Amino acid sequence: MKNIIKVEGIVSKFGERTIHDGVNLQIDENEIYAILGESGAGKSVLMKEMIMLLEPNAGKVSVLGKDLSQLSFKEAQKLRTEWGVLFQFGALYSSLTIAENIAVQLKEYTNISVMMRQKLVSSKLALVGLEPYVGALYPSELSGGMIKRAALARALAIEPKLLFLDEPTSGLDPIGARNFDALIVELRDLLGITVVMITHDLESIFSIVDRMAVLADKQVVAEGSIENVLQSTHPFVEDFFKNEYTKKRFDKVRDV
Repeated sequence: MKNIIKVEGIVSKFGERTIHDGVNLQIDENEIYAILGESGAGKSVLMKEMIMLLEPNAGKVSVLGKDLSQLSFKEAQKLRTEWGVLFQFGALYSSLTIAENIAVQLKEYTNISVMMRQKLVSSKLALVGLEPYVGALYPSELSGGMIKRAALARALAIEPKLLFLDEPTSGLDPIGARNFDALIVELRDLLGITVVMITHDLESIFSIVDRMAVLADKQVVAEGSIENVLQSTHPFVEDFFKNEYTKKRFDKVRDV
């Protein structure tokens, strides 16, 4: 299995406050990898370091074989075209239509014609299960689930190798959340992409995640498959996973 992301000895600080103190993990090609942890554990900080929105104080982050700290501006810009990001609340531009939102990266990173952009926008809407008319709407005219799908279409606009998702099922009703989970798996299989997601949704973790890292005490306290993580005796892992729901869900998974 080819390594896509490698995090080595990451230290992250905000002033005197240490968020990460020696974080290590690796993410392999074509897997759905989850980052878990309690509030304040630095899940979003770690993801932002992976997509070059933040720089760690120490340590090394490598993405697609590139050491992020050693890239020139031009190299960094090129690498950014290799991933798409779905932020927790969509982060769509409210003044742009959905079609215009999806086209932003196509305009910024490619030289394709307007007609080709329109065709690609239409194909991305269809890819995430949205009807063509949605492209003419504004974010304020969409439901929460449609906003998630529209933001996902934008993240996929330039056909990335990596997809970063921040709490993708947050704010969705149970049916909508499970449908979105199914869409993530379908896109991973169809496009051959690697998915990195921050989540606390237990159903997502049991249903679609291949491997995960659990952040606590400023480090990764457990990493691997759900079976591996459940062997951990760390207090946060115990509190998060080892309850009656989890026991029933894990038993069900083992029986399949």
